[in-house]
Amino acid sequence: MTGIEPVTALWLAIVVPLVGAVGVALTGRWPNLREAVTLVTGVVLLCIVASLWPVVMAGEVPRLVLVETLPGIPIALSVEPLGMLFALIGSLLWIVTSVYAIGYMRGHHEKNQTRFYTCFAIAIACTMGVAFSDNMFTLFLFYEALTVSTYPLVTHAGTDAAKKGGRVYLGILISTSIVFQLLAIIWTYSVTGNLDFQQGGVFSGDTPAWLIAVLYALFAFGIGKAALMPFHRWLPAAMVAPTPVSALLHAVAVVKAGVFTVLKVTVYLFGLDTITGAGANEWLLYVAGATILLASLVAMTKDNLKARLAYSTVSQLGYIVLGALLVTQLGIIGGAMHIATHAFGKITLFFAAGAIMVAAHKTEVSQLDGLGKRMPWTFAAFTIGALSIIGLPPLAGMWSKWFLALATIETHHWVLLGILMVSSLLNIFYLLSIPMRAYFRTAPAGGHDDDHHGGGEAPLACLLAMAFTSLGCIVLFFFPGPLYELAAMIVPGVTP
Repeated sequence: MTGIEPVTALWLAIVVPLVGAVGVALTGRWPNLREAVTLVTGVVLLCIVASLWPVVMAGEVPRLVLVETLPGIPIALSVEPLGMLFALIGSLLWIVTSVYAIGYMRGHHEKNQTRFYTCFAIAIACTMGVAFSDNMFTLFLFYEALTVSTYPLVTHAGTDAAKKGGRVYLGILISTSIVFQLLAIIWTYSVTGNLDFQQGGVFSGDTPAWLIAVLYALFAFGIGKAALMPFHRWLPAAMVAPTPVSALLHAVAVVKAGVFTVLKVTVYLFGLDTITGAGANEWLLYVAGATILLASLVAMTKDNLKARLAYSTVSQLGYIVLGALLVTQLGIIGGAMHIATHAFGKITLFFAAGAIMVAAHKTEVSQLDGLGKRMPWTFAAFTIGALSIIGLPPLAGMWSKWFLALATIETHHWVLLGILMVSSLLNIFYLLSIPMRAYFRTAPAGGHDDDHHGGGEAPLACLLAMAFTSLGCIVLFFFPGPLYELAAMIVPGVTP
């Protein structure tokens, strides 16, 4: 893969997962072969994406036009530092999630597994399209395709609850895209005649400040996958899906596509100076702050484990959006790094939640008393993921929260700094209380013997995936250099 041409790698990054999806569908009758196709496809994709790393670090921006549509609006691909970061996270964690899914789907005796792996591969292809979009039109197409391709995953169980959750998921994401985002895209093109992503943005200096403010707000709320309140309900509703899908939604693709798009629009469509000059971000900063705080408070009230983690994700996405809305170099660095650090921390938490469901058939936090003795590795992984989300050293989440805090200090947003601090304290309460119950409370009368299977832990594939992502939380603390270098290259004026 080292000799692959950059433009070839761009289209292969989309084609390979689609070919893998076809391979999965054709081998559905042979589960071992089907899952081997999934894993091999994931490894090939990661190699393709990784081949672009030296190109990006050298400052090059390879570009590939796929289709010429309207004048000045091609469907085109390119790669820059932010897209490189997102594509690396997505392609790496697809492999890990696939390994986990093998243990989970078999251990939980899920039906329609071939459809699951097929749709998962298609969703990853869409994610690569989002990461490598050269303009807003291309990004919008892949963004919408990602919504549609993940709908069958959300409704996988086929129950009434799954269908209801899927309707909320699809309804909010499609409506915000059409009502707000598409309007903003068309309006931007009518004003500038340009939708290309470029340093400094596409708006001229004489664009009215009020227009910049309106368009930026339309994008902020139109990018529904970023889950800014009040357009966040789709995320908790989607928790009816199997746990590997929750991992896809929260760490690998969907929500990260949302906050990635917010960062991309901020840096490359508007430009930091344009937003600052128009004051377009000021009131939106407090919407992000409210999302961070309110979602944390709601998470504290949830007894269902996945629901608690879902509202935690809504809050953590607010951190990334806040980093974008601060429109400073430190804010962008912090937001970009949080895409990666949150991905490893939150996917670990969802892996652990799924392991608990498979091995112990427990879904509520109040049911976990004493379970730590039976599932020590699972709860150790959960503790590591929780500490990283909280932002405590020596775990990766500390770095992104550090830069976000510095950005609020730099811009004298003391209220927002206070929100970050209070939110982290709330993280401690609603996350660490879970392993504390499992380790230090006494199991109910009769223990957990009524549903004891084997050694008590989830299948080996689930444990291996949790071990990898837990290790990632630690490694990214001690070796944050490559992640920081990519994040620092997103905005000019920062020397890695």
